[in-house]
Amino acid sequence: MKEIRIGLLGFGTIGTGVVKIFQDNARLIEERLGARLVLARIADLDITTDRGVSVDADLLTTRAEDVVSAPDIDVVIELIGGYEPARTFVLKAIEQGKHVVTANKALLALHGEEIYAAAAEKRVDVFFEAAVGGGIPVISSIKENLCANRFGSIFAILNGTCNYILSRMSNDGDDFSVVLKDAQSLGFAEADPTFDIEGIDTAHKLALLISLCFGTRVKFEEIYTEGISGISAADIRFAKDFGYKIKLLAISKEDGGRIEARVHPTMIPLHYPLADVDGAFNAVRLVGDFVGPVMLYGAGAGMNATASAVMGDVMAIARNLRSGAAVRTPAMAYCPEHIGRLSIKPMDEIVSQYYLRFTTVDKPGVLAQIAGVLGRHDISIASMIQPERHEEEAVPIVLMTHEAKEVSVRSALDEIDALDMVREKSRLIRIESELL
Repeated sequence: MKEIRIGLLGFGTIGTGVVKIFQDNARLIEERLGARLVLARIADLDITTDRGVSVDADLLTTRAEDVVSAPDIDVVIELIGGYEPARTFVLKAIEQGKHVVTANKALLALHGEEIYAAAAEKRVDVFFEAAVGGGIPVISSIKENLCANRFGSIFAILNGTCNYILSRMSNDGDDFSVVLKDAQSLGFAEADPTFDIEGIDTAHKLALLISLCFGTRVKFEEIYTEGISGISAADIRFAKDFGYKIKLLAISKEDGGRIEARVHPTMIPLHYPLADVDGAFNAVRLVGDFVGPVMLYGAGAGMNATASAVMGDVMAIARNLRSGAAVRTPAMAYCPEHIGRLSIKPMDEIVSQYYLRFTTVDKPGVLAQIAGVLGRHDISIASMIQPERHEEEAVPIVLMTHEAKEVSVRSALDEIDALDMVREKSRLIRIESELL
């Protein structure tokens, strides 16, 4: 039976999951693959900590070079994370003619073009299913099952930490800071959660999805990114009163040769399937011109789900090697010569409905002044909530607008926030009531 030898860079949480699959499902893999996968070497700076799996000491090394340059290794799995030294190791493995599997969305979002070009030159594969959506097979679906479709839009929940926090706030009524501390204590959030809660992790993943779906190079910095740290328990309650849930959404739409590319808290109707995605789960909703809307749902992170996606990629490459069909599918779903650069639609030109929350003094005429400013900026009010008075010095006024331009709404809020009657900076949340 043909043997395909695998080298692993990174023996952390996901790396441990990969080793467990090698050990627990070896026979199943052989039966489905018709070849034997051999875990030949594991590199990590720490090779003494007990990971809960038994590994032959001869497989372990602290030198990544022992993996990326070993002549007997066919496929390198990169699970180090971050930009460097991951970039250097991946490029070195490619230079040595090795196929690469990675879960590193940050690396690909910033250095993908360089890595894909190097892989194309050496005629090796770079697979990265685990980089977006954990165990959800979204990338292989785009590259294989849905590849005959022209995509019109992407709506996705791509960060389990944010979705857990927003779900807890919605279900329990707690404030953001309280739920974040709980999420950290339970291991759902990092000690420094900035990449997650400020939308950066989600934007990295959206950059990959945009390239795959629309055949365009997109820079991570071009994606408008706004996190969830400004969402309050009051916003969650008011959203529910209007019939909505708040989710951190990755959104991209094709619009006349340009694309929208944005990550921000978004209100979506309670009856939408995306609104039911709770806890640390992820979901990706794609719309193809022939298949129509498709939603993929599952565990977006965690040892087992992510390791499952990694091993799916390893087996896909192994099948290619077994049949002599390496580089069967382009890394970014399009042949390199047909990947262009569509322009990103500026946020100022985005048209949306808006949820607006103002905190003002409690006196007659306040609402009329706010409505007057909105009217001067061509923003009309669709509905309103004004809670009963309870003798507070400041009270909330909550509005839902009809569709308006982002630049108009921003200008109106700047003018309203400058009024003497306003006590806090106004809150804006975009609404998606009609998923295209």
